[in-house]
Amino acid sequence: MKPSIVKGTRDFGPQEMARRNYIFNTIRQVYELYGFQQIETPAMETLQTLMGKYGEEGDKLLFKVLNSGDCLAKVTDEELQERNPLHLASKMCEKGLRYDLTVPFARYVVMHREELQLPFKRYQVQPVWRADRPQKGRYREFYQFDGDVVGSDSLLNEVELMQIVDTVFQRFGVRVQIKINNRKILTGIAEVIGAADKIVDITVAIDKLDKIGIDNVNQELREDGLTEEQILKLQPIILLEGTNEEKLNTIAEVLKDSEIGQKGVEELRFILSVLSSSLKNELQLDLTLARGLNYYTGAIFEVKALDVQIGSITGGGRYDNLTGIFGMPGISGVGISFGVDRIYDVLNQLDAYPKDATGGTRLLFINFGETETAYCLPVAALAREAGIRTEVYPDAVKMKKQMSYANAKQIPFVALAGETEIAAGKLTLKNMDTGEQQLLTPDELLSVVK
Repeated sequence: MKPSIVKGTRDFGPQEMARRNYIFNTIRQVYELYGFQQIETPAMETLQTLMGKYGEEGDKLLFKVLNSGDCLAKVTDEELQERNPLHLASKMCEKGLRYDLTVPFARYVVMHREELQLPFKRYQVQPVWRADRPQKGRYREFYQFDGDVVGSDSLLNEVELMQIVDTVFQRFGVRVQIKINNRKILTGIAEVIGAADKIVDITVAIDKLDKIGIDNVNQELREDGLTEEQILKLQPIILLEGTNEEKLNTIAEVLKDSEIGQKGVEELRFILSVLSSSLKNELQLDLTLARGLNYYTGAIFEVKALDVQIGSITGGGRYDNLTGIFGMPGISGVGISFGVDRIYDVLNQLDAYPKDATGGTRLLFINFGETETAYCLPVAALAREAGIRTEVYPDAVKMKKQMSYANAKQIPFVALAGETEIAAGKLTLKNMDTGEQQLLTPDELLSVVK
């Protein structure tokens, strides 16, 4: 039987891992510049923790884990014959793989509240799982890299998160557009058109504008029960044009009778005014941005790469009551999530990795036999002490095979020591790029390689 992997998952070889680690390390360094600290949570959470937090769509996409032992212990024959998958899952599964890092984080905050210093700034990089249909840029197992601040209502947190996003993509050398909106504005719009109970339907539909176009969005709104008059009132809002300032002024006018809508406008005005001159990438107010998830309550963000056709590569927003789902109301939070896998695809397409991002071996010692290797081993140890990534070829095979190994692994320097070198207390160092060879003492060799 030929081995295979699960659809929507991937293996990562050494070069891919080196590139992914470059991405992780870059984001990690920027988070830490802003005082964020790292945590981790388990891959599995109880279904009690996960269910009902992501809307109906999200619940369907949860990977559920069968109970250990006799998973059918609580299931009757009648229930088995009914073949109702959702009902059976509720009897046979108590655990699930995490769907994102935000809900486990909310659970973490509630469980560790006593030992946390608020505001608490955390970052977390771990895989998440979704039982989605795999397609380009969409996987069933993928990594998220989240940063959240909880326990502070200040909009300075939103400002800092936008600065973090801007800095990260500058360091990657990727041009992006940061889109921003506010759920309070969307709620205000639903109020003003007289469809306050339809806010989730409206935002889910509007969120698809880029993907399915205005006609299909309007059709979806009809199917959600909005009247033609309400849909008509939504059009100028969905298709708003102009500068951020002009858009804000238009929307403020539209929402003048909505208290919550006005609050959203004020929040966005503050964030945009503070950031207007400090970001290198474009920050655009986009009222079609809805971020499908139900738990956002304030500012919401999404980041698009400008030079590569791919979905959103970072997103996030403010949530006022996430810990409320675990019985601790009143803790506000705001967070972002970097889509590491999509960023990886973007950097690959743009070939935007620095040369040393691969982090491979720098120096290889050729193995001519026991005596020669005994001479080389202490020099290899010195090289490693000096921070040089070093290998000694393990087998005394033909020189050609060892050189092929160095070429295949793109090792820039090869050191050789035969009788002549050993008698002189030196080694021959070959630069694999130029072909140049030098006879050097161990100290000279290390300084050349470094």
